[in-house]
Amino acid sequence: MKKLFIVSFFLFCIVSQSQTYIKANAMTTLLTIPNVGIETSIGKKSTFQFDITASLWKSINGKPREFYTFTPEYRYHFKEKYNGFYAGAHIGASIFNFQKWNYINTTLYEKGVGYFIGATIGYQIKINDKFMLDCFLGGGSHQGFYKGYDLATGERYESAKGYNKSGEWLPYRGGFMVSYKLN
Repeated sequence: MKKLFIVSFFLFCIVSQSQTYIKANAMTTLLTIPNVGIETSIGKKSTFQFDITASLWKSINGKPREFYTFTPEYRYHFKEKYNGFYAGAHIGASIFNFQKWNYINTTLYEKGVGYFIGATIGYQIKINDKFMLDCFLGGGSHQGFYKGYDLATGERYESAKGYNKSGEWLPYRGGFMVSYKLN
């Protein structure tokens, strides 16, 4: 059902708007963490972008590094769409099986879900009629709901009943999107 909704949404965006770009983040792709998206016009100076970032690594050096983020974002362009500075606001979701940065030298990791709310700033440069570069940086608050486990024992390490909760303010998105205009 979720897949049908996402595919339907993308098709609606592509058909209903005159300017739609598909995008891939060159920076994260080089780090083997694909980040793909679609951005479409919704107003004179407004666009809507939806992107997905995925770290498909089950583990690196025996430590879990798998996560997925889904980010719908409204963008306001100060001069004209798809050319120049913009600011965006987003609310998204994450799924993770990951070792947090403050547990790097331990055998502890977390498995759960989360949501985030934040902002993005960026600059878009048209290369030609079909291609554009989008340089951006974003962050905000991520709220996670997880169960913490110890790799050595397979047992939970925290005493929380159900899910543990934590929140951080983080820079969690950025890079250089290479964009191709569909129509």
